Amino acid sequence: MRRFFLIGRTLGHSFSARYFAEKFAREGLADACRYDMCEIPEIDSLPELLNSIQGAVGFNVTIPYKQTVIEHLDELTPIAKQLGAVNTILRRDGKLIGTNTDYFGFHSTITKS
Repeated sequence: MRRFFLIGRTLGHSFSARYFAEKFAREGLADACRYDMCEIPEIDSLPELLNSIQGAVGFNVTIPYKQTVIEHLDELTPIAKQLGAVNTILRRDGKLIGTNTDYFGFHSTITKS
């Protein structure tokens, strides 16, 4: 099973778990993909969390960890480097790669107005 997670300090406000459960069901992936919430009290808990999860391929990161998560990653995409913030982590070939997808949403909104 491919597993995805939201990482943050407090996540009760987030709609991500419901959103992804519905998305996976709609796309026929409910048996192959799962999305979970992971509240961690501090970012230094991240390595232990990542090592304890089997099948994790991607993570969303929310406030307050979008900047402090960087020190725990192996690589950053150019946009994440430029912005100095990460909201998405991909696990590829044993490496954690941080990127920032917020930029594309903001940019698209601004350029369409």
